Amino acid sequence: MSAITGTGMFRSLRVHDYRLWASGAIVSNVGTWMQRTTQDWIVLTRLTHHDAFAVGVTTALQFGPQLFLSPLTGLVADRVSKRTLLTVTQAVMGLLGLVLGILVLTGTDTLLEVYGFALLLGVTAAFDAPARQSFVSDLVGPGDVSNAVALNSASFNLARLLGPAAAGLLTEAVGAGWVFVINALSFAAVLTSLRFIHAPAFAAREGRSRSFTDIGEGFTTVLRRRDLLIVFVLVAILGTFGLNFPIYASTMAVLFGQGATGYGLLSSALAVGAVTGALLSARRPAPRFPLLILAGALFGAGLLLGAVAPTYLWLAIALPLVGVASQTFMTTANGLVQLGVDRVVRGRVMALYMATVMGGTVVGGPFVGWVANALGPRQGLVVGAVAGLLVAVLGAAYLRRHAEAREPVVPAD
Repeated sequence: MSAITGTGMFRSLRVHDYRLWASGAIVSNVGTWMQRTTQDWIVLTRLTHHDAFAVGVTTALQFGPQLFLSPLTGLVADRVSKRTLLTVTQAVMGLLGLVLGILVLTGTDTLLEVYGFALLLGVTAAFDAPARQSFVSDLVGPGDVSNAVALNSASFNLARLLGPAAAGLLTEAVGAGWVFVINALSFAAVLTSLRFIHAPAFAAREGRSRSFTDIGEGFTTVLRRRDLLIVFVLVAILGTFGLNFPIYASTMAVLFGQGATGYGLLSSALAVGAVTGALLSARRPAPRFPLLILAGALFGAGLLLGAVAPTYLWLAIALPLVGVASQTFMTTANGLVQLGVDRVVRGRVMALYMATVMGGTVVGGPFVGWVANALGPRQGLVVGAVAGLLVAVLGAAYLRRHAEAREPVVPAD
């Protein structure tokens, strides 16, 4: 019982509203990963002839809006009730999944239409992401923020473990269209949980000014804090050139002659490591900068092992290491940022953070896809490996000059 009553890996679950949110989010996240996996698969195998660049474009359209809309979406997250905003965004994403499913079931979908739905989903997710990130920290006290972030990541990656495998099996059993419909239905779970969350126990304080001139405060907060700025730089490098898992998994599955199930299992192998990394992070009392360096080095090493894997089995064995490293890195970075800023600007700062993580795929997704097309899938993994090793080198250089970064971050509020 102690694990959920104040200490331990699951201590944030003692908060009633957080338990409601977590239970709904896991169901919705499984459906979302099913859709993402199936969407990339139909682009690669049905709407194109194994065109990895097209998969990269789809990824860029889905995540690119977070880069361009982040100043606006962050301000909205700080000014509008997060529960209301999340209810709207989750409902819209469910509707988009349903319509895409109908198009696929009727055989009227085209590559351009999938691009369009990816873009619409990206715009909606751009408003959803900063609210979702800061909402989690509002549901618990400052002392549990790091744990709540880690458990949220574990839930997300458990869904990433289950979703792709289920998507591969269902795609071959009943067809891709039904996967999108099932995803649409899964949003009912998170909408129900939001309905019964009354008010965060630690509600965010609203700023005195409600003017849109505050839109740039997130930028200035990051730029004047070197401890935040270095985290953003490292996240930008790994997010742009390293976190392109759909391209790695889909192209390597084709290389080894695997079908949709084989592709889904590779994505799930990554998620096994990611869940492990998130749960290990949940055990730590506070995030520490040196973990970013270690995680970057392990990420690079894991992708290099994958790039030289002689068989599909060896690749599947190597990918969990990449998952552990990537999730340790991202959970630590997320915790450092959330704990390092005041709640008044947290939505705007987290919007920039999510733009840095996801928006980098506007460049990185198509680039890694082009490398995989032109030089081969293994070389695509090498690009990600180099990004991880570069992160480790830059982080070590910063730590050498700023020894105070070794200490755990002190909550700003």
